[in-house]
Amino acid sequence: MSENILLINAEGAEHRVALLEAGQLTEAYIERPKERGLAGNIYKGRVIRVLPGMQAAFVDIGIEKAAFLHVADVADAAGDGGASYIKDEHTNNTGDPTDNNLADGPRTPPREMEIQKLLHEGQEIVVQVSKDPLGTKGARVTTYISLPGRHLVFMPTVSHVGISRRITSEDERKRLRDTLEELRSEQVGYIIRTAAEGQSAEKLATDMDFLTKLWEEIQRKSDPASTPSLLHADLDLILRCVRDLLNLEVESCLVDDPKQYERIRNFIEAFMPKYLNRVKLYVLEEPIFDHYGTETELDRVLDRKVWLKSGGYLVIDQAEALTAIDVNTGRYVGRRSLEDTITRLNLEAVREIATQLRVRNLGGIIIIDFIDMEKELNRDKVWRTLVEALRRDRARSNVGKISELCLVEMTRKRTRESLGRMLTQPCFYCDGKGYIKSPTTVCFEILRHIRRECHPDRWQAVHVYCHPEVAVFLAQVENEHVTNLEERLSIPIHVNAEHTFHLEQYEVCEAADRSRNGI
Repeated sequence: MSENILLINAEGAEHRVALLEAGQLTEAYIERPKERGLAGNIYKGRVIRVLPGMQAAFVDIGIEKAAFLHVADVADAAGDGGASYIKDEHTNNTGDPTDNNLADGPRTPPREMEIQKLLHEGQEIVVQVSKDPLGTKGARVTTYISLPGRHLVFMPTVSHVGISRRITSEDERKRLRDTLEELRSEQVGYIIRTAAEGQSAEKLATDMDFLTKLWEEIQRKSDPASTPSLLHADLDLILRCVRDLLNLEVESCLVDDPKQYERIRNFIEAFMPKYLNRVKLYVLEEPIFDHYGTETELDRVLDRKVWLKSGGYLVIDQAEALTAIDVNTGRYVGRRSLEDTITRLNLEAVREIATQLRVRNLGGIIIIDFIDMEKELNRDKVWRTLVEALRRDRARSNVGKISELCLVEMTRKRTRESLGRMLTQPCFYCDGKGYIKSPTTVCFEILRHIRRECHPDRWQAVHVYCHPEVAVFLAQVENEHVTNLEERLSIPIHVNAEHTFHLEQYEVCEAADRSRNGI
């Protein structure tokens, strides 16, 4: 299977979308209607706290946690409504698969403004969610509104025209820019998306008209709306993916639910009719993700270890602040010199790393530990291959040079939780640590507890209640230490196995029938 396919699994309680490139899973998105993300939504909110020390404010937008608004995300911080300054993240904040390789416009930072001079507590403002709540952090919002269409991203708060970096032809870039400059109002801005390449002025004008009317409708709702309130909800996952992923490189889009199939066809007929014949209803009995092997690939997303075809493997650890990726030789021994073997494995790892970043949606700070290469030429080759492999990634990344220790520091734009974090929760048994104390460690903790708390003048006997494995250690493996403690304290120690106890849990009581409290 060599074609690129967009698979949409919508028949169940959750909606899943997978992009296969040459038969390999490269992007996956999951949305549960009851847990739908906020990114891209526009709210009328109220400033509830201004923090001069952080140059930020918290805004109540009607969700559990107040949203975070940094001074750089306040349009007035740039002067004249933000027209002179555009950050890349403001050009695309829908939080899902959109065209992140945008904006070639001005990058001069705004002149310094203080948050307390721009906002005050109780002030009502219109904001857009740029990042969903991640972990313990609340949503991040911006006053730079952006409304993505099929060919354009409309930015009513700035006056600027940017073009997707994926459009490489200088002639086409000039044509698109000139066309848009003729059509647009001077007071608003646009980003020309990759999908606009080769499109006529009429198509761009249609997109502009639709987005302008959408913004006018949002403004009309804003004045009478109470605070906080939702003014505009972004498209759901399925329509977002159709809008942003269905392009000339995708040969077909398969949908397994008849209702969603008709809904998608109506959407495409209205906004992207030339792709209508690529949408097909999947009718086989076998589930769509099983048929294309995608279900198995999604299971691998949760694996810490990812095997390479050569026998090497990656170890991916996602921490709170960063993700560490370690490249290992595993079973790969090569055929020539050690340097050649290591370089080949690192090059293979690069391609898999680029895929894993997209599939798992890993963002933030990423550290890649390649196997040490002595030659600078080889290190540079691996680095250039990594940069090239990331070009197909829709999320913006910034890759630092490879160090002499073969470490690469990079960042990847993060607007929503990684797939692994979305599909899992901390282990209830180890409390998310990833490890538990050994029976031996717990055994010695119990003996120290008895020595510290149990005094001969107050205790007649000691009853220990613990996990069966710990009980075995106390009664058999470490029986000598228990006996010595009994002789030292002149108190008998009775060990009892409790099958309902956590391995690290134990209780020490004076009497067998005494009401026991967890320690």
